Amino acid sequence: MTVVWVALGASVGAPLRFLIDRWIQVRHDTVFPWGTLTANLAGCLVLGFLVAALTRLPPVVEAALGTGFCGALTTYSTFSFETLRLLEGGARFYAVTYLVASLLGGFGAVGLGWTVGTWLAG
Repeated sequence: MTVVWVALGASVGAPLRFLIDRWIQVRHDTVFPWGTLTANLAGCLVLGFLVAALTRLPPVVEAALGTGFCGALTTYSTFSFETLRLLEGGARFYAVTYLVASLLGGFGAVGLGWTVGTWLAG
């Protein structure tokens, strides 16, 4: 039954990721993947918050929100592909910037989400 909850969460997270990516990316005339970066950082922020604030929820709800929703909202495969595409296109500066922003930003977003969630659950 948990797998159904994960699928339900993913059915919201995946389209949201697509919409965030398109909404952000069409506003930037650059090869830098702003849309994916935004979706990934948002997912990290939400997951950090969920881990801290929602520890009292049933495991199936945690699976739906954490694994399903956040797992589908964020995308390591697209991040990896876009980094490789930037490198192949000779945009080394963008590739390194994207790599650093994704890693440090992701850790920072999880930490911020966790801090806010801990404070609210307090």
